[in-house]
Amino acid sequence: MPKTRNSDNRLGYTRPMESYNKLVRDKIPEMLDGKGIPYEKRIASSEEYKDELIKKLAEEVGEFAEAGAPEELADVLEVIEALRKLPEYENVETLRVQKRNERGGFDGKIILKGEK
Repeated sequence: MPKTRNSDNRLGYTRPMESYNKLVRDKIPEMLDGKGIPYEKRIASSEEYKDELIKKLAEEVGEFAEAGAPEELADVLEVIEALRKLPEYENVETLRVQKRNERGGFDGKIILKGEK
């Protein structure tokens, strides 16, 4: 039988608890503690951390694409900043500037239509 959490509705129905196993922001365990919500916590290895950041980036980009909200863009940027701190991405800003110099940015708002 799946675990359930009491609902806030007045009829006393329960709903299944959400299951998760993912990278979260540093203060989330603190927030869960404050709400009395149980969880298991572990620290990712360096390789797993990179993999989880990439998954998190896809998740946050999807949420931003769906909602278009500034808060979602802030989440995308937070994940990008974490990725930039990894050794394999330490020169990403240099690459970004190089690509901008070679190909330009998106300031011109140019839309192309054609066939590949």
